[in-house]
Amino acid sequence: MVKVSIIGSTGIIGKNVAFTLAREDTVDEIVMFSRPQSLEKAKGETYDMYDALASEDIDCKLTPSCDFNDLTGSAIVLIAAGTPRKEGMKRLDLAIPNAKIVTYYSKKIAEYAPDTIILVATNPVDVMTTVAFKASGFKRKKVIGVGNHLDSLRLKNYFSRYLDINSSEVHTRVIGEHGDHMVPLLSSTTIGGIPLKYFIEQVDIDVFGLVNQLRNAGNTIITKKGATEYGPAFAISNLISTIITDSHKVLTVSAYLDGEIADVRDVSLGIPAVISKNGIAMIVPIHMNDYEQKEFLKASEILKIATDEVFENLDE
Repeated sequence: MVKVSIIGSTGIIGKNVAFTLAREDTVDEIVMFSRPQSLEKAKGETYDMYDALASEDIDCKLTPSCDFNDLTGSAIVLIAAGTPRKEGMKRLDLAIPNAKIVTYYSKKIAEYAPDTIILVATNPVDVMTTVAFKASGFKRKKVIGVGNHLDSLRLKNYFSRYLDINSSEVHTRVIGEHGDHMVPLLSSTTIGGIPLKYFIEQVDIDVFGLVNQLRNAGNTIITKKGATEYGPAFAISNLISTIITDSHKVLTVSAYLDGEIADVRDVSLGIPAVISKNGIAMIVPIHMNDYEQKEFLKASEILKIATDEVFENLDE
């Protein structure tokens, strides 16, 4: 029996992940964990989801709860609780208030579900991945941030739509910060098996425009509709399913580094990793050109400063 728990299950991301994951029919039980004052809302969400799942003959059990004992036995616990980003806000603006929330829940997870994998979706996700790692006391491979998985999917989508070709023909990746200092690995991007640098010699592509669109994607959606939901929910559900099915796919997630990439240490960043049922099976070595490495190191420095500031405030 596979159980996944979602902390922050009544929020936009949490409930969308729950419904998307339930529809994939790879999980036996989803614990919809919430604060006591939101328990009735969690119950309402499960009733609504059950009605929809019945039409597809899916029998996934949905358990609304505010009891930490219900986390026990979870293969994965997703932390999606926290203050959401509003229009004009940068993800790092949320760091200190959300760090207190993530610290609290990470310690509870360690107490009630010590064998689980912690998946972090709370923003700023790279900083929160380090917070969850240190607060839980788990091994590095067992604490994973959603990181640049969504950014990588977005860039893949942009190239696909711009060129009007099937997205399966686009292989690209975004690393670094899930935020302003993300680093698209254009030097290793291929389209139809052809490196991008050769492809653009024959086809006019506004690469700069696509990258700029990528950097502003989240805020653009928030400005127009108030929140991002479907993209993050599907990206997170995809990551959860990859873990559960032990697929060993290479996904770009946020991980706490100890020198594996560009000798960066003591900070979490988006990097490509082999994902298995045990968490991060391997951090994949990557080739960056000089510009990409410079930008990656810049992202690591900015995130290290932000992370240190968070821990200074947590200690007060």
